[in-house]
Amino acid sequence: MIVKGPVLPIPRANVDTDQIIPAKHLTTIDESGMGEFCFTGMTDGRKMLEEHPGAVVWVAGENVGCGSSREHAAWALLGAGIKAVISPSFARIFHENCYMNGLVPVIVDASLIPRFAAAKTITIDVENETVQADDDAPVKFELDPARKPFVLGGGFLKYLNSKIPAIRAWEASGRVRVTEPT
Repeated sequence: MIVKGPVLPIPRANVDTDQIIPAKHLTTIDESGMGEFCFTGMTDGRKMLEEHPGAVVWVAGENVGCGSSREHAAWALLGAGIKAVISPSFARIFHENCYMNGLVPVIVDASLIPRFAAAKTITIDVENETVQADDDAPVKFELDPARKPFVLGGGFLKYLNSKIPAIRAWEASGRVRVTEPT
């Protein structure tokens, strides 16, 4: 899987989930439509998103996604077209929500953030765990090996759904006895 495209440079530290999507927009447990509210909790966030049309990679500062534990933040980013976030560090729950929803979380050394923020195009090779700014040399990063399949599969539920045929085949093989509840 390759994520390649324009950059949204907002390399600020501690951008919290309320800046990504304010609580007043958390009126549903459905991810559809969340993109229109992306960065509306940040004074100039929406303007920055509009100034970088087609951006697919957000270059953020450290501790991105801190604050409230809302999955809506990942949904808003994906809904706005962002497919990956590059940061020196992620808040733990936001990091988990990235994996669960297929948003690629790329952790790089803080010294590389200015280079990525200044790039016109970022290329992320998710399978090989490399990220490249414009024509610079690729930089290695690491994804959690247990969760990497979730990102490659479009998020945990899509990944799990893709396993249903194999599970049904295994059940049909007779190696397991499935009983219906009474």
